[in-house]
Order: sequence, then C-alpha cells, then structure tokens
Amino acid sequence: MRWWRIGNVVLIILVLPLVIYLLNRVLAALERIRHASDQIVASGAELVSDLDGLPEALATTDETIKDVSAGAARYGDSVAKLLS
Repeated sequence: MRWWRIGNVVLIILVLPLVIYLLNRVLAALERIRHASDQIVASGAELVSDLDGLPEALATTDETIKDVSAGAARYGDSVAKLLS
C-alpha cells in the first residue's frame, strides 16, 4: 500500500505537470494554426473580386495561342522548305 501512495505522489508531482505543459504547447500551436487559417480564408475572400474578368482574359489568351501556333506552323513550313 505504501508503494501505491508513492506512485500516486510521483504521478501528481512529476507526470501531471508534464502532461499539462505538453498539452498547453499543443493547444497554443493549434491556436496559431487556426489564426493563420482564418487569415487565409479572409484573404481568399478578398481575392475573389479580382477574378471577375478572368473568363474574358482566358478567352483572349486562347485566341492568342491559336494565332501564335498558326504562325509558328507557317514559320516551320517555310524553314522546312528552305532546308530541303
């Protein structure tokens, strides 16, 4: 019975404060992560308004790519004729 009491005292004096300390560190890190994720969500909501003209810009980009690829094909054909 005496060893049982000594074990309980060791548990209360040594182990319990260590567990509380480690739990406090984990919870503090969790709070920092939560704060950072809240900032990311807020910044993402602000960026949505910047994407209003995106479909038109992508359509223009697609047209430009088609024009450039057609020109590159013509250039490649001309170079092939010169080299043969």
